[in-house]
Amino acid sequence: MKVVVVGAGYAGAFAANRVAKRVKGAEVTVVNERPEFVERIRLHQQVAGTAVAATPLTSMLRAGIVSRTGTVERIGDGAVILDDGESIGFDHLFLAVGSTVRPLPGTVPVGTWEGAVRARAALAALAAGSTVTVVGGGATGIETATEVAGARPDLRVRLVAAAVADCLSGRARQRVLAALDRLGVDVVEDGVAEAAVGAVRLRSGREVPSDLTLWAIVAGVPELAARSGLEVDAGGRVVVDEFLRSVSDPRIFAIGDCAAVPGARFGCQTAAPQAGAAVDALARLAEGRAPEPYALHYVARCVSLGGKDAVAQFTQRDDTLRDSHIKGRTAVLFKKIVYTGTKYGTRKAVGA
Repeated sequence: MKVVVVGAGYAGAFAANRVAKRVKGAEVTVVNERPEFVERIRLHQQVAGTAVAATPLTSMLRAGIVSRTGTVERIGDGAVILDDGESIGFDHLFLAVGSTVRPLPGTVPVGTWEGAVRARAALAALAAGSTVTVVGGGATGIETATEVAGARPDLRVRLVAAAVADCLSGRARQRVLAALDRLGVDVVEDGVAEAAVGAVRLRSGREVPSDLTLWAIVAGVPELAARSGLEVDAGGRVVVDEFLRSVSDPRIFAIGDCAAVPGARFGCQTAAPQAGAAVDALARLAEGRAPEPYALHYVARCVSLGGKDAVAQFTQRDDTLRDSHIKGRTAVLFKKIVYTGTKYGTRKAVGA
């Protein structure tokens, strides 16, 4: 059985390793745009210069898995076609291209590896007293703003968003707002209409100084599925059945951010469980058994607040927020466990 995995983030790398463990005789090929495995949940640390968020992809894959660096132009009938014209055939394919960013011109995106590398270099070149504007009030924006403020207290850091920390609620959200204030981050509840060298213009019409503007909004998915003729939803995510198979082609499993699963959100808490469920479905089919449907199971929403603080608010299985949360050193330790556990689990394809 020839299995191709397109994309090697949390979902793709996990799926490739699990196929190699669970599906006897499978020949696994991973196609990824870069030769590194990127820990996306640590990109804010990459930006601030407090950690490196990439590892050689080959070190993350089990022996025997073929790794190809390249861009998939489209998925055809039983084959993927690369941008150089080469074709790789498959019996089954796991589409794991994740989500993407659509930055405003004049800003540097921090939700991709290439953008984070650019942002790190630009940030390192800023002189004391310079102003950094972070656009986005979700976890990516909060983590970027607080990590930069903690690592570079000589800079002025501003966070601009229509709403800040609305991914959390109650005391957990108040903890985030208090941390931003403690770190000296200027919170501006407005949107950005235009960015240029030295300034940004807000939607309200006000112009504020900005020596570096970082785009911290992750939205949308790559166009590969739509370009390949697979059925997608309004956001471009692959429409799947209860086993995470494309409704257009049951040979194709869509996993992670690019799969249109009701109630699912972008993040590693979605990626690995979906990858595991999809591979298990394939393994059961290969063994002549009926597959089991995928079910959402979330645990918490975690937000780092610089290197010495964090908050984690627990959720119901369906991601509904609960009142309980942890904070401070306990939450920092929890977040470190998430970092290391997610990477370890991806490499080992835990539970297989």
